[in-house]
Amino acid sequence: MTFIEPNNKEAQEIPKNKRYSVSIRLWHWLNFIVISGSLATVLINATITDNRNVSGIISAELQKNGVSLTAQQGKSAAHALSDSVWAVHIYFGYVLAALFLFRIILEFFELADQKLIRKIKAAYHQYHVIKQNRMLARHELTVKSLYATFYVLLFIMVITGLFLAFEDALVAYRSIRHSVKEVHGFCMYLILAFIFVHLLGVIMAEQKDGRGIVSDMINGGDSSKA
Repeated sequence: MTFIEPNNKEAQEIPKNKRYSVSIRLWHWLNFIVISGSLATVLINATITDNRNVSGIISAELQKNGVSLTAQQGKSAAHALSDSVWAVHIYFGYVLAALFLFRIILEFFELADQKLIRKIKAAYHQYHVIKQNRMLARHELTVKSLYATFYVLLFIMVITGLFLAFEDALVAYRSIRHSVKEVHGFCMYLILAFIFVHLLGVIMAEQKDGRGIVSDMINGGDSSKA
């Protein structure tokens, strides 16, 4: 008896692991939105709602309508407007803290080859132990070290931000409030520097041998490219 095999066979493909998991991609873009929003509130309060500028504008506009304000009243109104923007900043901070906690938990549940700590160890081993392709290994180690630094900065930002947000409940530590605020602000500038370097690195990589980085962070990419 002759068996006739069907001509059209569907090839069964082995599913490939993504370069970036759904959780990492979600965290990345949410983090991007939250940090951008948080920085935007700082920029708004430093420019548009600056007390010195706004108090004068409020007083001038009210005077046009026959309402006069004292300098102190104008400052109080401007301060209230500034406080409303800072309230939004605080909410962004709460979300950032939640995202940071999510990222820490995620590190324990990610696939082994997608864990940041493992990637740093692999890059270090490649550069200092195996000593092959050292240029590429050094680049990889530098990039992963920058990511680790970014997470440290995020941790400091979250801790100092929560301290400032709950300063009324931490009366015993009020003496260090100014120092905490200074550290919080300084870390903001360092994070801005990281964002600039990160974006510059992505643009340069897209022009060379790292094409598709942005697409990979959206679609997941192929783990074989990692």
